[in-house]
Amino acid sequence: MTKWYEEGYPGGAMIPVPGFPRAVYAPDDPGHPNPQNGSDIVAYKRIVSRAGRWPWSMFNNHYTNEFAHGRPGGNVGDSGIAGLQRQLGIQPTGNVGQTTFNAMRSIRIPAGLPHAGQPAMDPNAQTLIADAYKYFHRPPPPKLTKRQMALASAQTFIGTKESPYGSNRQLFGAWYYMNGVAWCAIFASYCFVVGAGDTRTFKRGARYSYCPTIAYEATKRMNGLSLTSAPIPGDLVLYDWDGGGFDHVGIFESGNSQKWTAVEGNTSGRSFSNGGTVARCVRYRSTPRYVAFVRVAD
Repeated sequence: MTKWYEEGYPGGAMIPVPGFPRAVYAPDDPGHPNPQNGSDIVAYKRIVSRAGRWPWSMFNNHYTNEFAHGRPGGNVGDSGIAGLQRQLGIQPTGNVGQTTFNAMRSIRIPAGLPHAGQPAMDPNAQTLIADAYKYFHRPPPPKLTKRQMALASAQTFIGTKESPYGSNRQLFGAWYYMNGVAWCAIFASYCFVVGAGDTRTFKRGARYSYCPTIAYEATKRMNGLSLTSAPIPGDLVLYDWDGGGFDHVGIFESGNSQKWTAVEGNTSGRSFSNGGTVARCVRYRSTPRYVAFVRVAD
């Protein structure tokens, strides 16, 4: 009498799933040396086990050489993906491509094994495949603008202080080659150059350490700077507290032109423009004498 593994698997209509999650390769495949984990691997272990080619267990999500090629010296029940492929007439590479995947969707469990006649891909495996498809086919995250990256960089430094207080000495000034001076504009420069990789508008040691220069060049639309009346996250906010000229700058975080939060270097409750701390500040249009919102080109 012919044994179940001596002839091809019985087949049927392919089990519906959202799609093929991805190609999976044995860890020893020379073109794909890194092990690949995921919920699809758990699904394949369930399918291959139900099809008689792998021991049933609490499956992990690791794709191993043993599961791909079968255990050395093992029997039919230890032959893994390659054993399944041989029985299907597919080249036994141990890799799972579209052909092997579609075959897994089609095969039925042969007579002589538990659950004979049922699809090898059971409902649990279908769910795992669907989860893997959703994960591996998720859309890429939206690309951040230079402004958004600079703001994100600034946020990581909230709470950073100069040392000692009143010295204007801190890591941003040291980076800019101009330590010991008022550093709100230097802090913004650091966030754009280091945090966002910007080289068009800001440069280390050259632009910008002086708020009036930012204001002037924005009015002239120089170096990618321009004035805006509708600030968005990552714009610059210039402040003139007493009418003597712009003396402070921060990075706009959220809000509108009448009330907003900004991440600002060298500020605090003791001194808005020379307070020695990186802080998230709530600002109102009515507080300073003049305000200018500056867009930094992406």
